[in-house]
Amino acid sequence: MTDRPPTAARGLPRRRWIGIAVAGAVLVSLAGSTVLGTYVDWLWFDALDYRDLLVTVLLTRAAQFLVAGALVGGLLAGTVAVALRFRPPVLPADVAGPVAELHTLITRRPWVIRAAVPSAVGVLAGLAAQGDWRTTQLFLHGGAFGVTDPEFGLDIGFHVFDLPFYHLVLGWALVATVLSLLGAALMHLALGGLVAGGRGVRMTPAATAHLAVLAATVVLLLAAELFLDRYELLYSQRNELFTGATYTDLYAVLPAKLVLTGIAVICALTFLGGALRRDLRLPVIATALLVVSSVLVGAVWPALLQQFSVNPNADQREALSIGRNIEATRAAYGITDDRVSYVDYSGTGETTPARLAAESATVSNIRLLDPTLLEQTFTQLQQRENFYGFPAELDVDRYRIDGELQGYVVALRELETASLAGNQRSWINQHLRYTHGDGFVAARADRVDATPGGVATSSGYPVFTVSDTTGDGEIPVAQPRVYYGELIDSYVIVGGDPGDPAREFELDGTEFTYDGSGGVPIGGWLRRLAFAAHFGERNILFNEAVGAGSTVLMRQHPLERVEAAAPWLTVDGDPYPAVVDGRITWIVDGYTTLDRYPYAEQASLGTERVGYVRDSVKATVDAYDGTVTLYAVDPADPVLQAWSAAFPGTVRPASEISDELRAHFRYPQDLFDVQRDLITPYHVDDPQLFFSTSDFWDVPADPTVEQAPAPLIPTPAEPGPGEVPRQPPHYVLAGPPAAEGPARFQLTSPLVGLRRQFLAAHMSVSSAPASYGDIRVLRLPGDAQTLGPQQVQTRFRSSAEVSEERNLLQATATNVQFGNLLTLPTGDGTLLHVEPVYVERTTTADDDSFPQLNRVLVLYGDRVGYAPTLAEALDEAAGAGAGTVAESPTAPGPVDPTARAAAADVSAALERLRAAKAAGDLAAEGQALIDLDDAARRFTAATGSPA
Repeated sequence: MTDRPPTAARGLPRRRWIGIAVAGAVLVSLAGSTVLGTYVDWLWFDALDYRDLLVTVLLTRAAQFLVAGALVGGLLAGTVAVALRFRPPVLPADVAGPVAELHTLITRRPWVIRAAVPSAVGVLAGLAAQGDWRTTQLFLHGGAFGVTDPEFGLDIGFHVFDLPFYHLVLGWALVATVLSLLGAALMHLALGGLVAGGRGVRMTPAATAHLAVLAATVVLLLAAELFLDRYELLYSQRNELFTGATYTDLYAVLPAKLVLTGIAVICALTFLGGALRRDLRLPVIATALLVVSSVLVGAVWPALLQQFSVNPNADQREALSIGRNIEATRAAYGITDDRVSYVDYSGTGETTPARLAAESATVSNIRLLDPTLLEQTFTQLQQRENFYGFPAELDVDRYRIDGELQGYVVALRELETASLAGNQRSWINQHLRYTHGDGFVAARADRVDATPGGVATSSGYPVFTVSDTTGDGEIPVAQPRVYYGELIDSYVIVGGDPGDPAREFELDGTEFTYDGSGGVPIGGWLRRLAFAAHFGERNILFNEAVGAGSTVLMRQHPLERVEAAAPWLTVDGDPYPAVVDGRITWIVDGYTTLDRYPYAEQASLGTERVGYVRDSVKATVDAYDGTVTLYAVDPADPVLQAWSAAFPGTVRPASEISDELRAHFRYPQDLFDVQRDLITPYHVDDPQLFFSTSDFWDVPADPTVEQAPAPLIPTPAEPGPGEVPRQPPHYVLAGPPAAEGPARFQLTSPLVGLRRQFLAAHMSVSSAPASYGDIRVLRLPGDAQTLGPQQVQTRFRSSAEVSEERNLLQATATNVQFGNLLTLPTGDGTLLHVEPVYVERTTTADDDSFPQLNRVLVLYGDRVGYAPTLAEALDEAAGAGAGTVAESPTAPGPVDPTARAAAADVSAALERLRAAKAAGDLAAEGQALIDLDDAARRFTAATGSPA
């Protein structure tokens, strides 16, 4: 007897079990990864004392997973059960092909279609639904705004807290019902209850009733959606000029939705009647009527009204809606009349030394250091070790020194993981030895180490005050070590068991052992194994320096910590360090936002689109132990009240904010950008004037960018390819015009006319504790021809002295960079424009040169000042004596005789070059250039600075 070759049928079980094993392994891996991540999160939140927040979020997500999964999976399972229960006893003879094969599969393995498929679909639905936990929490805890919408008279809270949840529930109900309807049709088709063949479509009475009931449910849910869609008209984008219900929406679309809702209800009733009569002809006719009505009433009629009634009279027809849009947008973004004061400002006035000298609070605090250009300067002068660094853009803050408020450019000397090199990148060095930065570095914003008309071996550089483990500066710090910062992007393991030797690198070359309360204790082997798996690093298990007393520091970036501790906040993208009560503290602005607000325009806040925003929370992160603290600074905000109710105890009241912490609050630039974008059109009150856009303002292009820009339409969008970015706002320490009071820390920006370059307004917002958030807009006359930032920059660059010196510097391999252009109002109605000019040697690609302040440009009235110091530039622009109130720079170090001689040779060569150019003597001009280059090289060799 010979053996038969194995048949394909005998191979199926083996392949099936292999498939089951692979699928099981994938599921176990996914489940294990989820459990591991949740466990590590639990340890982290527990160490941060925010475990209740994690519990609330997890329970909400679990509840939504179960409800959505049960709804979708349960309804689908019920549909399958009904179809199986009432299937024909015999499959019709004309059923063949794929349908017959499906029938065989269902009848042979009914458990697959009864349980496996509904369960899988339910799990997928649950996974999709659990991400909307914020919608559920706002519905459960949201209250009233105390303001009603102008069309339906409903409180805003209904629109922003309740309505999204109703849409969420209806959406999942529709998904469940539609899937069940499709599943029922497929089941009846496979089981013979529904036959589609040459004799048309035939259904058994049971299949007819089943499908009719499900179809009726779908149409009823659609009717409910149509009814709720009426409220969505308050966010209509029909008119590109504004958001909100237009004339057509109110008088055509809104009635149409009510009519269609009624037709949909009637259509659903016909399906129920068809289920009773086992006849679907009337429901089919009703469905066709619903579709035709949707086209005629919902699309054709509104289009006709828009074309023949609204468009020819748009300014009149849309006046009501525009007025509503103006009021709602101002309310949504905090730019109402009680928050914004508009003041008429001439833009021209008397420009005398005495008038400018009267602005002592402003002139004595003019910021010369540009935080966007000085990262390399800070790095070269204050880095100390290759693995320390500073962020690409430094921060501006203020401190009271000896009773006087002074502006500073500040940064922390952080551990920069990316700068570790060679063996420094070994696991031990990267995670156990190089664990933290050291030092708070500050530089007076209004001065550099230069002398009037003089040359020093190190002139034009910041005047630093540094507090680190080697000593304290003007701003003393009790704990200067920085374990939490913007540049630390990898976990570290610190601390250890009692008696373990110190191993963490210190600034002075010694070792240190972390003794703070931050981080997650490693503890026993379970946690150790969890961290090893989480980070994918076996050394955590086997390295002898890692013990039960060790602590893991992770999520060290202040933004990441605040986002985790308050996932309901939109976090500002620019955290900044401050010394508060002797400790280095990161301050982070937290916004409460909504994606929509009835009739309000949407705007871009960072990377998000929002329809409502409040700067409701200030968060702090301790740079040593990572403690996250949230403070409510706008307790009247209904959105903050909702989240505070959802997560009780996570946000502390404003009464707990110390005076020293409050003194370092800055009005956030991201929010200012949004409000600036919106004030440019929404300062207009009259709807018809708004419709004409003739009085709109614009945000000017950045004047320091070399390209000649086209005017930008006011929009929060980022500049596209080839477009010049808009001028950023600037933090300044300045007094009110006419010296009415002391200097205040504020954020300012000029505004120009729409598609014009002349100045139209000047916007500022206070960061002073007593007037925090007060916005002031100086409004220039509509016919004023006061120079805007781009025109001021053109005036600077076209100055003969500036242009000539710039060309000469570039000819000697020196890069010239224009710093931030500050526009400062004065009491006489004239604007003072100040811009620092930096130079940087660019001899080779790997040259360690960095920017230094070389000159200061000033425009006051119609005169330009250009000099080594602010005081000299003010004297040139406004007359002798105008610069006396400008802060005198600190004295430089001793001047090297070689440098002095080289500097004199540079000046002499420049004079000969000017004379040769004026005389047209090419030979003398060439020799002067040779002499200038030689003198510049000797000066650079002696000082390390460009001439």
